[in-house]
Amino acid sequence: MTTLQIADQLQRAYHGNAWHGPALRELLADLPSRTAARRPLAGAHTIWEIVLHISRWEDVVCRRLAGERIVSLPPEEDWPLPGDTTPAAWRKTLLGLRRSNSALVKAIRRFPARRLNETVPGKKHTFEHMLHGVTQHDLYHAGQIALLKRAQ
Repeated sequence: MTTLQIADQLQRAYHGNAWHGPALRELLADLPSRTAARRPLAGAHTIWEIVLHISRWEDVVCRRLAGERIVSLPPEEDWPLPGDTTPAAWRKTLLGLRRSNSALVKAIRRFPARRLNETVPGKKHTFEHMLHGVTQHDLYHAGQIALLKRAQ
């Protein structure tokens, strides 16, 4: 698979026209901040926390593609809390997700396909494995968001 094909899959996971069903943008488009901030069960993540988590990992992958060595994240960075849960803060979070996805899609398109089989610095897997993984990660969490929306 080429980097252009991988970028296309990630873009579909966010923007839509995906085979599986609603993409992240579609799932989040009509979601009010109060619903995004609602904790479904004690100890479970809110939709808002999931969105921040997705953005964070898209950013990490983008930084890894640029050559930065990031082995892992501390829990507070892996699952950041929203803090302010106003409608304006929710719009800012959604804008952050759009920007992180767009930046990562562009970075994947620019990444040399000949490097896909190289090992990610500090990891045991290849860049290709990581890029497929970030798309799978986004879709996994999109499914969680769809279920949380339905339950609420």
